[in-house]
Formats: sequence, C-alpha cells, structure tokens
Amino acid sequence: MFDFFYTRFVTFAAAMSSFEKTIIGNNIQEAAQWLTSGHCVAIPTETVYGLAANALDPAVVVQIFEVKNRPAFDPLIVHLPNIDHVARYTTEFPLPLRALAERFWPGPLTILLPKKEIIPDLVTSGLPRVALRVPAHPLAHELLLHLPFPLAAPSANPFGYISPTTAQHVADQLFGKIPYILDGGPCSIGVESTIVGWENGKIVVYRLGGMSIEDIENVAGSVEIMLNQSSNPAAPGMLKSHYAPRKPLYLNHLEENIERFKHQRIGLLTFQSYPETSIAAAHIALSPNGSLKEAAQHLFAALRALDNADIDLILAETMADQGLGKAINDRLRRAAAPEND
Repeated sequence: MFDFFYTRFVTFAAAMSSFEKTIIGNNIQEAAQWLTSGHCVAIPTETVYGLAANALDPAVVVQIFEVKNRPAFDPLIVHLPNIDHVARYTTEFPLPLRALAERFWPGPLTILLPKKEIIPDLVTSGLPRVALRVPAHPLAHELLLHLPFPLAAPSANPFGYISPTTAQHVADQLFGKIPYILDGGPCSIGVESTIVGWENGKIVVYRLGGMSIEDIENVAGSVEIMLNQSSNPAAPGMLKSHYAPRKPLYLNHLEENIERFKHQRIGLLTFQSYPETSIAAAHIALSPNGSLKEAAQHLFAALRALDNADIDLILAETMADQGLGKAINDRLRRAAAPEND
C-alpha cells in the first residue's frame, strides 16, 4: 500500500519542494502555518534536527522522501506532544514499554507499537508497527501542542549523509528545498534516539542512541539488542550504511592507517587528544575532557567539518563501548564503508 501512495504523490511532492529561499527563525506560529498548509519544516529536537511533516497525510509525508531522497522502505518516527496521545495511534501499549515511556518521555527514546489505521502505511513502510517518540526540546514540544496532527520527522539531511545538529547544518544541505527551519540552537544530545520494541515477551533494542542501554535496563531489566542487520529495516535507522560523509572513513588501527595513508591528506577524528596529530592535515577531538556525552553532542558536527576540510580521507577511533559510547560507535561503524571498518 505504501508503494501506491509513494507513486501516486511523488509528482505532487516534487512540485511542492522548491522554494526561492529557506528562512531560519524561531517563530513557532510560522512553522505551524507551513506544516498545516502541507509543507515540510525542519524542527529542533534534543537529538538531531528533524525534517517534519503531517504524519497523517501521505501526500505530505511523501515530500519527506522526496526532499531527503530517502528510500520508501525506510520507516519514519512519529513525534507526539505527550504520552497521552499514544492511544490515538496504537492498538496496544505493553506495560513494560509504557513504564519506559513514563520514565523517559519526553526524551531520546522511540518506542515501536502496533499501529492503528490512521497511521499511513507510507510512514511505517508497510510494516505493522509505528515508531513513536515525545521529544524533549521545548520548541518542538510547543510546536506539537499547536498542531492538530503528529509529525513524522526523520533527520533533516539528505538520505545517508551526516545528521544535522544545528539549524545552519540543515540550511547547508536543504536550502531551497523547504520553506522554514525552526531554530532551537545546537542539539543537546547530538545522536538519534534509541529505538525499542516488544517481541516474544521481551524488550528489544533496534537502534542504539541517546538513551543508554544501562538506563533502560535499570527500569526494564535485561533487554535483547537487535541492530542493523538488514537492508530492509524493521525500524527507522537500521540500514547498514548510514550517516556517511562523502570522504572515505576508516575506523580504528590509527597508527597503522596513519602509516598506510601517510602520502595523503589525513583528517583525524579522536575521542581525546592523540600524539600523532602533527601529521594530520586536520584533527578534531570530540571531548578533550573524556566525556562521552560531550563526544555525542559533537560527533555529527565534527564529521561534517572534516568532510568539508581540505583532506582526502578520515581516520577515526571508536569509544569505550558503554553508555553513549555504544551509540557513537554504532554511528561511526555505519559511516565507514564495510571494507574500511
């Protein structure tokens, strides 16, 4: 069914996605007017900036796919103003998932739930579950309260490229393709939300993100982790190759790779300082103080800066595989080509 909607409205979407300019502002009423009139608008969340549209109208949702050049098989996250709205869009809310929502919403946690018919198949890519989230950013929350519909809002970047964490990042990539960017300042978390669901009597984590596994397990007990193992994802953000810069990115083995590429211009992305930075044409340390939270906040901006630098390739290292380090490592591995990991 979602393929029908995609084909039926793609011409309409193409006609609606070209603008003489893109305005950056903090006027919630103006953003709401654009959304209500059937356009996409970029909005801030605590995770990354989202490309938002009326989640209940497939003719508008298809603009998200057109603007992002996003495959129609990759589902979208639906954003709600509060937990009380969940019952409008799902047929079931298992108690363990409800407990997580009550503890962590608003916040960087997305929950997969069986969808009602009101949610278009295009939003879920024809799958029976819808991804729901209540964002913590105050502007996003106020905007959602102004609207009579929820917002489908994947990251506001061309599909597969680095997610935006400032309004200017969005403008750099989507200028002229959307009418308005609601500027809420830099994102406080900087990586996408963690996605969970319920299978076989157990909570399953489908995507690592801004909510740590440890925090989830403190509320719900042990969870199963089922990450990006498919090119036909069961949840948003599960594609193997994603968040990628244009320049080749190689992970870990820094000393060996520095020697291997010593005749090229190297960009270095590290957690803290690194002794071999003198041979790098550009170097960014995500957190000189060793904070995983700070590293997560800076990750996408750092990848973007290195991608725009006068270098030939990027060498990066993974973090400690704990807390937000798990989500950072997940993004880095998917930003690197498989043969470069």
